Amino acid sequence: MCLFIDAEKATEANPDDYSVARLCRVLGINRSTYYSWLAARPAVAERRCADDELAGRIREIHAASRGAYGVPRVHAELRRKGHGINRKRVERIMRERDIRGITRRRRRHLTKQDVKAAPAPDLVGRDFTAKKPGTKLVGDITYLPTIEGWWYLATVIDLATREVIGYAMADHHRAELVTDALRMAAGRGDLQPGCIMHTDRGSE
Repeated sequence: MCLFIDAEKATEANPDDYSVARLCRVLGINRSTYYSWLAARPAVAERRCADDELAGRIREIHAASRGAYGVPRVHAELRRKGHGINRKRVERIMRERDIRGITRRRRRHLTKQDVKAAPAPDLVGRDFTAKKPGTKLVGDITYLPTIEGWWYLATVIDLATREVIGYAMADHHRAELVTDALRMAAGRGDLQPGCIMHTDRGSE
């Protein structure tokens, strides 16, 4: 409202505009509020200029880090260069100007144990070696970020050759993803009688 009053008030250039008193009365604010705002404008402009200068230094540090530095590191670098600046001020300026550091993507855990299922015995006994192909297999699911969203990859690896003998991809990680990979392994892996398939204890 103070900005509106300042723009619409009568001046020597525009004597026909409304007086400050009338504008304040119509808008329901005290004249003292407007005059206090007017008196504070030089200090506000000075602070804005100082913030712009600090933002320039922050951008230099941020660019030098190839966009990696967030508030803590930018603040530390400013202090190292002799600028005694409050961290909250650095945080505010970076937030207002959308200057962000690179954050590590939170790891997504796909293994969700089926608590209702009976525990499966560890048939490989933590021995992840095999003398003959088609006797010991291991499998897992991983996820891949794509422009179309998350895609999930299930693999089956022969421990003797360390080759992927079965795989499947889908936009979900339901049990069908795993069985599709197993079917491929069974069809091309020359599996032997008594072949062991070892995975973690995920519900899939």
